Amino acid sequence: MVVGDFAIDLDTVVIGSGPGGYVAAIHAAELGQKVTVIEREFVGGVCLNVGCIPSKALINAGHRLQYASDASTFGITTQKPSIDWAKTQDWKENKVVHRLTSGVAMLFKKHKIDLIMGDAFLKDSHSFRVIQKDSAQTYTFKNLIIATGSRPIEIPGFKFEGRVVDSTGGLNLPEIPKELVVIGGGYIGSELAGAYTNLGAHVTILEGTPSILPNFDKDMVALVLNNFKQKGTDVITNAMAKEAVQTDKDVTVKYEVDGKSQSIKADYVMVTVGRRPNTNDMGLEQAGIKTSERGLIEVDNQGRTNVSNIYAIGDIVAGAALAHKASYEGKIAAEAISGKKSAVDYKAMPGVCYCDPELASTGLTLTEAKDKGYDAKASKFPFAANGRAISLDETEGFVKLISDKKDGTLLGGQVAGPGASDLISELTVAVEAGMNIEDLALTIHPHPTLGEAIMDAADVAEGFPTNI
Repeated sequence: MVVGDFAIDLDTVVIGSGPGGYVAAIHAAELGQKVTVIEREFVGGVCLNVGCIPSKALINAGHRLQYASDASTFGITTQKPSIDWAKTQDWKENKVVHRLTSGVAMLFKKHKIDLIMGDAFLKDSHSFRVIQKDSAQTYTFKNLIIATGSRPIEIPGFKFEGRVVDSTGGLNLPEIPKELVVIGGGYIGSELAGAYTNLGAHVTILEGTPSILPNFDKDMVALVLNNFKQKGTDVITNAMAKEAVQTDKDVTVKYEVDGKSQSIKADYVMVTVGRRPNTNDMGLEQAGIKTSERGLIEVDNQGRTNVSNIYAIGDIVAGAALAHKASYEGKIAAEAISGKKSAVDYKAMPGVCYCDPELASTGLTLTEAKDKGYDAKASKFPFAANGRAISLDETEGFVKLISDKKDGTLLGGQVAGPGASDLISELTVAVEAGMNIEDLALTIHPHPTLGEAIMDAADVAEGFPTNI
């Protein structure tokens, strides 16, 4: 039973310890604030525990299995490899996830950040209550950063139970399914579909729109679709999922394409149609905080809500739901509380999809640049002409630079192919710094490296394509 309590006074409070919350907390502590973090479930949030990190671990495991399965190109003959799924899951949880989450806990301790586990509910603009299993406590605060993240969307006919799972359940399946249906072909769906394909499952993607990965250019998506086709993954677009019917052994997914009813039987169905902000049932209205129709909290360029001492960052505010965006916003909010004039201001927000091949984009696409009034052009260099890619036997893909024809300013860039997730950082720096094509072309890149493709794409843009 919850009984009355006396309020405990706190200074800076952060609700949520994901990549936005924990970065905000640590940076605020570095700036001299006394910080307390409230966490409902687990330190590190979705990203470290059931999102970015464990998914990349499974993707890597799938790649390792594929490499071991066919090394004949390099003259290497091996017996057919097998996978101990329980050991893979144990490695993912105890050697990857636990290492990172315990690291965050250690950083909290180092910076003298107090951690309180429980559900936080705002009472007004200066106080909240933390509800635990059999107790409750009221706290007051001077400043608050809300970083509560998001959760998977559940669609009608697909209640998350049994053999119908969300992305969290998809990362923790008790077995590698023989047949897996993935509903939704965005970032998460395409990544996990690729991971389970590489691990040996037959995967069917049901996507409700005309294409998977709608946030990437068509020439990039075409590479992923071709890879899926080569590996036997079925991609069905314009497919509207209707219902999942379960037994104790399988699940039948009913869907429609062009008005025709169809069905497919699988071991599991994973629903990855998007995420919604965790802003309901936490007392925002009692604190007077404004939200949009979608439940997003309205903030200014410092992350400040309409309530001057309360800030919000990450998936619960407008913009892409990306871990690195949340971390960036967390630093800005922490600095704003410390009286700095810091503000959210970026030209490029990189996005990566860890499918096969990897896709990455930053700044403006060609279409976006033209829509903004630039006389822009795209310059492309293929990995098929890159020495390092050839030596890796990973020649699919390209580097594409988007530049202003008038003065050569780099407006954006895309990378599809090996190492795209790492290469995009150079292009992000270049866009943020206002560099032009000549700057990239004249920057010496070590040989042989994948990064040379950026320099070569700049040569193409300048009209001197040395290597093609």
